[in-house]
Amino acid sequence: MQSSWAGRALIGDVERMTSQLFALSFDAHDPVGLARFWGGVLGWELADGPHDDIALLPSDDTGFRLRFLPSQEEKTGQNQMHFDLTSQSLEEQQQTVARALELGGKHIDIGQLPEELHVVLADPEGNEFCVIEPGNNFLADCGFIGALASDGSQEVGYFWSKALDWPLVWDQDEETAIRSPHGGPKITWGGPPVDPKTGKNRLHFDLAPPADGDQQAEVERLISLGATRLDIGQGDVSWVVMADPDGNEFCVLTPR
Repeated sequence: MQSSWAGRALIGDVERMTSQLFALSFDAHDPVGLARFWGGVLGWELADGPHDDIALLPSDDTGFRLRFLPSQEEKTGQNQMHFDLTSQSLEEQQQTVARALELGGKHIDIGQLPEELHVVLADPEGNEFCVIEPGNNFLADCGFIGALASDGSQEVGYFWSKALDWPLVWDQDEETAIRSPHGGPKITWGGPPVDPKTGKNRLHFDLAPPADGDQQAEVERLISLGATRLDIGQGDVSWVVMADPDGNEFCVLTPR
């Protein structure tokens, strides 16, 4: 593999709406500062979220917002997922890199080879992302956020395809990718070997059941697909914390 919206699913003979990928949430020491960084890189608008969080609203077909949640936990190791930002020319790639550095990003070395043409950066809190060179065929029809590239198994790619009702657009050599029928970024999983999980992920998905849906029914559906409920000390909250088959946390929010 080179490096959204609600869908429909059939349960028995009854058609129902599946959850929407509402947000990708970042744990952040400085939620406002991190939101400003990503707003500057992506050109997205800062807005108050529905749960008193800081959020960025997409200005393109990405289909989900970014949320920034306060956390004092330190980052350990590489994140399980990261953005691949696309470029239409070498000049545009250089401009994206320069803008990110001016906003507080930095170059990092994660073992990339000298001959590789993508640029690996980190945001001000160390979250990795890549600025991809022009001519990448896998991301050719994607927007500025070409992909959310993830460390994960083939099984977890199949899980998220069914959970969101997004079709598989890549399934080869245990590498998988899905994409909303409405366009936007691809979500990719690199297949084995999958790095051991050492703590709570700093990035996680937030799913929103349909407006007229049932949160508990959606939780049960996700469990039937291979998810599990999870206690991370969240206490008495309105959302349900779960884990996908690889153990990656995600939340099911209350219907909006």
